[in-house]
This record gives sequence, structure tokens and C-alpha cells, in this order.
Amino acid sequence: MQAVPNAFSVLSHPSLDHSGGGRASSEVPRPATLFESAELLKGGKIVGIMHNGSLYRLQATKLGKLILTK
Repeated sequence: MQAVPNAFSVLSHPSLDHSGGGRASSEVPRPATLFESAELLKGGKIVGIMHNGSLYRLQATKLGKLILTK
């Protein structure tokens, strides 16, 4: 898997903090696990993801964007 430039800064952005305060924690954040979309899609255009008992669909569009729907 190739490194994604600036991915850690995006994945540790304060807007993604779920503690309720909306601010970055003073603790040193754990690096998030990164996946290339091609790894998840495995050559296809759609993959199912089970989360908390619900099925979600991750889909790659013709324009190269990703859509996650429930």
C-alpha cells in the first residue's frame, strides 16, 4: 500500500473529533489505518460494508468519486 500524502492531517482534523467538543484533543492522536480505495473495491465498483448491524454500500463513480450510502 502506498503512502497517501497529507492523509494523517486530514484524518486527524478537529472536525472528525467525536468527543463532542469539536476541538482536537491535547493527547497525541493515534495514526488512523489507511486503505487505498482499490484495496477495498478489489477491482469492482461497489463493496458492501456492515456497520453496527446495518449494510452500507461504498461505490466508485465514473468520475472517480466515492459515495457511501445506507
